[in-house]
Amino acid sequence: MAIHEQDVAMCKRRDFLKLAACGAAVASFGGVLSACVGGSSTEGAESAAATDQVIVAMNTGSEPAAGFDPLRAWGCGEHVHEPLIQSTLITTDENLEFQNDLATDYFCSDDGLTWTFAIRDDVKFTNGDPLTASDVAFTINGVIKGEASEADLSMVREAVATDATHVELYLTKPYNMLLYTLAVLGIVPEKAYGDDYGANPIGSGRYMLEQWDKGQQVILKANPDYYGEEPKMKRVVVAFMEEDAALAAARAGQVDIAFTAAVYSDQEIADYELLACETVDSRGISLPTPQPGGTKEGDGGVAYPVGNAVTSDIAVRRAINYGVDRETMIKNVINGYGTPAYSVCDKSPWGSPDMKVETDVAYAKQLLDEAGWAAGADGIREKDGVRAAFDLYYASNDSVRQALSAEFANQMKELGIEVSIKGASWDDIYPHQYSDPILWGWGSNAPVETYELNYSTGWGNYACYKNENVDSYLDEALAMPHVEDSYELFQKAQWDEATQQGVAPQGAATWVWLANVDHLYFKRVNLNVAKQKPHPHGHGWSLVNNVDTWSWS
Repeated sequence: MAIHEQDVAMCKRRDFLKLAACGAAVASFGGVLSACVGGSSTEGAESAAATDQVIVAMNTGSEPAAGFDPLRAWGCGEHVHEPLIQSTLITTDENLEFQNDLATDYFCSDDGLTWTFAIRDDVKFTNGDPLTASDVAFTINGVIKGEASEADLSMVREAVATDATHVELYLTKPYNMLLYTLAVLGIVPEKAYGDDYGANPIGSGRYMLEQWDKGQQVILKANPDYYGEEPKMKRVVVAFMEEDAALAAARAGQVDIAFTAAVYSDQEIADYELLACETVDSRGISLPTPQPGGTKEGDGGVAYPVGNAVTSDIAVRRAINYGVDRETMIKNVINGYGTPAYSVCDKSPWGSPDMKVETDVAYAKQLLDEAGWAAGADGIREKDGVRAAFDLYYASNDSVRQALSAEFANQMKELGIEVSIKGASWDDIYPHQYSDPILWGWGSNAPVETYELNYSTGWGNYACYKNENVDSYLDEALAMPHVEDSYELFQKAQWDEATQQGVAPQGAATWVWLANVDHLYFKRVNLNVAKQKPHPHGHGWSLVNNVDTWSWS
């Protein structure tokens, strides 16, 4: 069903009551923040501007459970970001192009199996020890051997420091996408790394950990011995809050920038403005391509059923892609704060313009008619005794996904397709991952998901689509010694005009992508956050990738 104005009004009334209920919690948290800035919330704002300090409200899920340890999850995993406390070999700029950080140069062998990095010799950790190639090798090998690591360097057999300023990475297969992992993998000191590193990190990055009040806040201070350009923001306070508490904290003037959601986007806060950051945070629905029957192994070796009697018809998948009205969906569900999504990589250099499809309901109906899907008495189509009906699963704790699912189901009914939405926990969703459409959230500043969601044996190939031509292009893309040369190959995997093959809507139509969801923040009007990279999936630390360049005016 569609979202109506009266439903929105009721939601806003409930949100107001939640804000009132969380007032005491915010007031208590405000004591911590006031202690940081040395005064009341108003004095705190003046202090922030005067002392080059900023207070950021992030969601509670942004607090690193394992601390600030790159060998575990800090900066890597599903929600990638720059580690701030540690340096990285390379980094990416706002155009997602690689720039040197610790590395002064790097290159790949012709066979794609050896990467060599030259390391600068003027860097030291905050304990005074010099950073050498040995520390780089130790970090990479630690990720390879660490069972708890969320960074994927499984394609690296070993890292070896050949001298104090050179390290070589020996791969088991050509895989140039490792550069994107290295761009967020913080280097740790071999001699000072231990079990308590996450709580007491030693790095060489722009910032140092000054204080961590678990469950409440993290305070970072500028590293006085940083080898790069001196940070403009000398102190960064990150407060972990629920969504409604973050809004209340902004209203109270206790934070300088606070994450928020589209439901709050029409709120007005004195001296604050709404900042909408572009993302590659895509919402899309996987469409299983096989007929029902058989199983596929998932995580933990569990065998899950494969296939769907309706979405296995390519005409249905194509009709869904042409029939969905993304613009209306964005307007109705997220108040216009987003852009239509056509792939998992729309704004990326490796994204294909051929993934874009214009809404054409008449053509969608024509596809279904020609494929033999005839409307029944109730308007729902049937073919060979199969009703054009399927379940759509979404994470029940995500109100945006629920609303997107409801709007999608409403639109599909016009095509004669019946969609029953099912909110569930991820534990209950995963058994359906290969047999039923699921609304997912993806997006990264790397082509990893473009590969994994479309490759035959990819961990994200929930559509269970197999195509040798697509696989060949993806493998060839990974083998390019120069990453820039891989972009066209990634694009051809999405749609190859010569062979008329690919995962695009006019081809296999393995997914229907709905929206890239903007990341929204309430920001003080005199806080300049500089140019942001596209934010990946996950509403958290990616905001402060460039916090060292922020300023007050």
